[in-house]
Formats: sequence, C-alpha cells, structure tokens
Amino acid sequence: MKKTSKERTLIVVFIVIFLVLTFLSPDKFLTVKNIRSMAFQFPEFGIFALAMMVTILTGGINLSLVTTATMGGVISALIMVKLYQNGVNETLTIIIAILTAMVISTLCGLLNGYVIAYIGAAAMMATLGTATLFEGVGLYISKGNSISGLPTAFYWFGNGTVFGIPVPMIIFIIVAVVTYILLERTPWGQSVYMIGCNKKATMYSGINVNKVVLGVYMYSGFLGSLAMIIMMSRYNSARVDYGSSYLMQTVATAVLGGTAISGGYGKVIGVVIAVAIMQSISTGLNIFGLDRSLTNVITGCILVGVLTLNFITGNFNLKIKKLLKQ
Repeated sequence: MKKTSKERTLIVVFIVIFLVLTFLSPDKFLTVKNIRSMAFQFPEFGIFALAMMVTILTGGINLSLVTTATMGGVISALIMVKLYQNGVNETLTIIIAILTAMVISTLCGLLNGYVIAYIGAAAMMATLGTATLFEGVGLYISKGNSISGLPTAFYWFGNGTVFGIPVPMIIFIIVAVVTYILLERTPWGQSVYMIGCNKKATMYSGINVNKVVLGVYMYSGFLGSLAMIIMMSRYNSARVDYGSSYLMQTVATAVLGGTAISGGYGKVIGVVIAVAIMQSISTGLNIFGLDRSLTNVITGCILVGVLTLNFITGNFNLKIKKLLKQ
C-alpha cells in the first residue's frame, strides 16, 4: 500500500463527517459563524498535535508536552502582569512575556531531549517524570490559582483577525508549513524519519542521532509554547491545568493522522486533516447538545476503523503484489 493512501483515506473520512453534520444541521453547522468559531478553537490543539507528532516520528513520545507549555505560560503570565502593573510599555511587556514562554518551553524540551538522547532513558518514562516535575513547578509558582489581569493587547493573539482570518488560524498555518518544510525538505527532517525507521542504522550512517533527537524535543517544546500563548490569549489568563485534556488526544490525533506509533512515518497534512476531523466531531456534538465526553468514544471508533481499514488495504495490496511477482 502506498503511504499516501493513508492521507487519502483521512480526506474521505473528513468529507463524509463534514457532509453528514451539514445534512443533519445545515442551519447551525454549515454557517459562517460556526466555521469561524471552529477556526478560532482548533489551532491550539492542532499545534499541540504537530508537537506530539514530531516526537513520535523518532519512535518516542512527549508526555510532558502540555505541562511544559502550561508551566511556561504561568511564568510568562506572572511576568506579564507584574511588568504591566509597574507601568512598563504594553507592547514591550507582551514581547518579553512571549519570549519567556518560548524560552522556558524550549529549555524544558532540551531537558527531555538530553535525558532521552544522552542519558538513554526511555522516552515514555523520561517525559512522564518531567511532566510531573513541570506540573509541580507550575502549581508551586501559581499556588494553583489562575493568573489573570493580562494586557488588553494580548487578547489579539487568540481572538483577533487579519483581513477577516482568525489570528490563531494564521499561526497554525505558519506552524504547519514550517513543520512540513523542516520534516520533508531538510536533511534534519530526513534524519528524523531515519531514526524512527532504524536508529542503529542511522547512527552507522554517520548521522548524529543524539543531536537530532535533542532538536526534536526542543522543537516540540517550542511548539507547545505557541499553543499555550494562543490558549492564554483566548482565556485572558493562565492556569497550570489548561489543556490537560489535550495530552492523550494529541497522541490519538497523530496516530489517526497516519503517524506510525513506532516511528518512521507521518505526514503533516495527515495530522492537519485528523485535527479537522476531531474538531468537526466536537463541534457537531456541541451543536446537537450531546455529552462532549462522547468525542473520545467516537474518535476511538474512527481511529480503530481507520487503522483497521489501512491494515486490511495494506494486506490486500501486499497479496496482489506477491501474485503479480509470481
């Protein structure tokens, strides 16, 4: 089976779901207001999903992704509020806070990458440990409270528009394009895929595997900070438990998007489509007044269905190829 068939299957699934929801509620689902609302909501989740995807490509995982972002968000929010209250220029305050969030999250990614690449800890255990660490630090600093009182101008990053296009969507598109270029158009990206396919062979080919893995987790942490900035802006506050429901959903979405859980294969476009599927389901449930917890049930069914379909199709194509060779 050609790998691109996974993405084609996802497109079909998305179209079917979109058409069904449109048919069931054309006056609510397929409206400018609803589409606009979806465009504001799913970018933060989409960025988290891409951040998870890049680590899975190496055969790893980042279970500290959300807590890394929230810890950086809490610290940056405290700095933002303090500077703003002391009369520092609003624009300068926001720039300093955003850079702080990015640096902290990237450094957390550096710690994850170092423990995994150079110490040799398993990615799951290493990031599970750092997730607890980062969450604890965030709780200690914030005392478990929500950090509010952010500058008014900061509201623009999660709620503003440019020529009618939501700013979060613009940020998401930029992130998706940059991630696509890094993974599929650079030597570094090829190294990431090679490590996921065969780490030992990649090492013998002369590639500095540890350095590449370190970069992957730093990039994952950096993307997490962008998602958190959007989230903070939308809620106009920061809290250590923001986005806690996203962690397992990002793993499921990455796999649903065609990323091999063992590493070595995954496309940005596949993850983007999977995010759109998840958001459509969530929005549909909300429109019909159903329990939002059903999102996980439906997503799980779709995930199992897509994986089963890919497996059946793959075996069928493999048998055809064997018959043709005979």
